[in-house]
Amino acid sequence: MGKKYIRELFAAKQITIASSKEQLFDAFLNDTANQQIAQQILENQQRLMDIWQYKNRLADIQQQPVTIPNATVGKPYQATLDFRQLNWSDVTWTAIEGLEEFGLQYDAATGAIEGTPVKPGDYRLRLQFRLAGGDAEAAAHEKLLPLVINPNPRSLWKNIPSDTADPFWKADEVAECAPLGDRWVTVASKRGRSHANVGSFRDDDYAFRHLEPSGWSVLAVSDGAGSAKLSREGSRLACAGITDYFEQYFNTAPTADIDKLFEEHASGTGMDTQKKINHLVYDTLGKAAFAVHKKLEDFATAQQVSIKDLHSTLIFVLLKKYAFGYVIMSFGVGDCPIGLLNKDCSAITLMNRLDVGEFGGGTRFITMPEIFTSDKFPTRFGFKLVPDFAYLMLMTDGIYDPKFVVEANLEKIDIWKTFLDDLNGNNPENTALPLGDHSPESAGRLAAWMDFWSPGNHDDRTLMIIS
Repeated sequence: MGKKYIRELFAAKQITIASSKEQLFDAFLNDTANQQIAQQILENQQRLMDIWQYKNRLADIQQQPVTIPNATVGKPYQATLDFRQLNWSDVTWTAIEGLEEFGLQYDAATGAIEGTPVKPGDYRLRLQFRLAGGDAEAAAHEKLLPLVINPNPRSLWKNIPSDTADPFWKADEVAECAPLGDRWVTVASKRGRSHANVGSFRDDDYAFRHLEPSGWSVLAVSDGAGSAKLSREGSRLACAGITDYFEQYFNTAPTADIDKLFEEHASGTGMDTQKKINHLVYDTLGKAAFAVHKKLEDFATAQQVSIKDLHSTLIFVLLKKYAFGYVIMSFGVGDCPIGLLNKDCSAITLMNRLDVGEFGGGTRFITMPEIFTSDKFPTRFGFKLVPDFAYLMLMTDGIYDPKFVVEANLEKIDIWKTFLDDLNGNNPENTALPLGDHSPESAGRLAAWMDFWSPGNHDDRTLMIIS
């Protein structure tokens, strides 16, 4: 036992050792009993410091901010408590109990919290831990870790049925798969989440018809403007008007002359066939589009509403199989694309010009009379003569916006190949049509595929596939 230590200990209590009593002090220090007492003082002092250091370290850990990334219900989650980064090398044991009720697990060996959360909420996870130097038999210490589990965005959307008593009601979802001449058409139209959330109507629509004995098929898709109160009826009338128009047209049209023109063009035996075809496409499809416009105008008058209340886009196609291949004629107003994929899906032809870009977001509608007097009107038509094709697709912007994003991507074959892969099941939902399946169930599978999640894209979705 150090003489200096005892002297300092006494001095702390205002006890000083006079020089005349040094021999007495030495004898006092050499006494065995006194040495034992001094040793106990030293040990207790060290123990006291150890206890303080342990408590101080424990308080540091409990007060140390620790953040865990937010989780989302239904989305696989993983976060790791990095003990080295947290400077917790003296933590000897950890556990988190009760994670199972959230759909999560904790791996003490790696510090990983993982799983797929099952319920949303703002939680405090109870991390139990032990520190080096602590009593292994004592209860573990506890630190609260905040964890926010966000609800799945899909769960926030309601699905309120539309009013079936409304005079212009139509089904919230429709889907069909049917033969179309020598091809098949698979189509689905589904009310968007933004409409389902408030119980409003599906504004998209479509129609198709194979016209015998002419051999022509007509296909139409329309997207009613969300801001127009009767656009759901406008889109229905537009599509039905196109199919009705061509059914009547081919009952009286000189189909033999039309067939001869295309045959001469394909064989190269006719004179100025391209010019004649351009005139045929412009005249025939242009008159059909104008007839639909007039039909919508008459309906608006009869209902005593503005024609703006019926605002709808319109795209339509005339298709016929000949011995030399397929003739495809198209018309479009609005922002709904028509895509034609060649036989081996190595090239894409966009069959219409979309009303975007130079129009600065001002979507045009078939209800607008200025469409027919604009110098841009001739650019609304398309014509292709192809030996064969894999797919002809008509879609509304509810498909185009999330899957193609921008107009330029509609002419990129790699983007279309990704889209085809998506339809075949390469998507987060693992939902497949798949393409080429013409079974009775395929229409329902296309409708199911349309439930894909795309942040910010909750419009009506319509896709028509001719294969």
